[in-house]
Amino acid sequence: MLQDVKNHRTRTTMTPLRLLLAALFLSLIPGRAVPAFSADDTVELPAVWTISQAVEFALQNSPDTAMARQRIAAAQAMVREARSAFYPRLDVSAAYGATDNPMYSFGNILNQGVFHQNIDFNDPGTSDNLNLTTMLNYRFYNGGRDQAGLKAARAGEKASRFEQEAAVSQLGFGVVKTFFTIIQAQENLQARKSAAEAIAASVKVAQARFEAGDLLRADLLNLEVHQSQADENQIQARHAVNLAKRALLNLLGLEQGDITIDPDCAMTQPIPEITDFAQRPELKRLDAAIAAAEAEVERARSSYYPTADAFAGYMVDQGYEFDGSGTSWMAGVKVNFNLFEGHGASARIARAMAQLREKKELRRKTYLAINLEVEQARLALEQANQRMLVTEKMVEQARESAQLSRERFREGLILSSELIDVENRLTNALVRRTVARTAQRVAVADLRRALGLRQFETAEARTASDS
Repeated sequence: MLQDVKNHRTRTTMTPLRLLLAALFLSLIPGRAVPAFSADDTVELPAVWTISQAVEFALQNSPDTAMARQRIAAAQAMVREARSAFYPRLDVSAAYGATDNPMYSFGNILNQGVFHQNIDFNDPGTSDNLNLTTMLNYRFYNGGRDQAGLKAARAGEKASRFEQEAAVSQLGFGVVKTFFTIIQAQENLQARKSAAEAIAASVKVAQARFEAGDLLRADLLNLEVHQSQADENQIQARHAVNLAKRALLNLLGLEQGDITIDPDCAMTQPIPEITDFAQRPELKRLDAAIAAAEAEVERARSSYYPTADAFAGYMVDQGYEFDGSGTSWMAGVKVNFNLFEGHGASARIARAMAQLREKKELRRKTYLAINLEVEQARLALEQANQRMLVTEKMVEQARESAQLSRERFREGLILSSELIDVENRLTNALVRRTVARTAQRVAVADLRRALGLRQFETAEARTASDS
């Protein structure tokens, strides 16, 4: 009779055993891989860069936006991890062991279905057992901890997206500012070249007058020294152009290359109206961070509530010493309530509340700082407009004065020192106008950034949506 039971248990074990092995095999199959972003893609660079092309390329290729995209991917993974708490957990395990411990050995004999009356309970002998177990666990209540965790993860994902928008805003402004800086450096170089050419022409006139005995040697040397200074200024201006182009390459995410820009396309963006700056991504990011902190408070408070789990398991035992096999199952519900843990729950709640209050204060501080930024940008634009009017008139007057002074020097009516002063005033006027024009353009771009507006809506919006 016992042998019949043994054979029956062995036969009924074969199908569940196959199922368990199949489940173990499936559990070892890796999940679907998430495509990784690669910054090594070959891109075609324009021969002449426009300002909008530079902004769009930087948003696609800069390490700053690439890092922001990866932070969003990490936040999305955290959301998936938090959502996994709402699914049951299935574990499959396998173990093999041998023992001569009477209690464990007798347990193996019972599990394998090979018990008979002649077994000595005090010394059943050595037994071995191969155990395959699958367990299903599902927590259907934990005081709202999982819901709070999912809410915090979603708020974190939203915060990472606003963080990307902030990086896009800063990067767009940086590209625009650097683009205008290159134009300023090139105009400054042109002014230095014009000054050098003018002083070179004056040196030729002075040389002719000196050879004719109409000019002192000291005046000729004075002009030649000024010519050397003009050449040095050209070298410094050319270096400034190269340095500004290198800065633009860095913002574009390019290691090397030659940058040629189109200065005619660099028109000043439309001047925005001073409105509420609630669209600033920094404020939206902090709002999302506050929502995440509030969810963390809810999760900490869930420690005061019990947890309830349902579980079910199926086990297969196979022995080789007694040549037996058997199956068993178990199922039930478990409720756990923590009565005391040394005030750990209250400490977690206090910490979460403190972090929430910190986030709110940081949001208030950021609001005040942005308000100051907007006012500074507005005043800077107002000052730049006034400087532009003054420098335009200054250049007009300096050019007319230089033209008259060159004619008078050619006729021998003024000294070389007077001509040098006039040429310096013209060069300084040209440089000041260039600086004022660049400051005006940058001030408009900075005001748009301070108000949370994009520099070029089409390019940046498309890039943000694609990410």
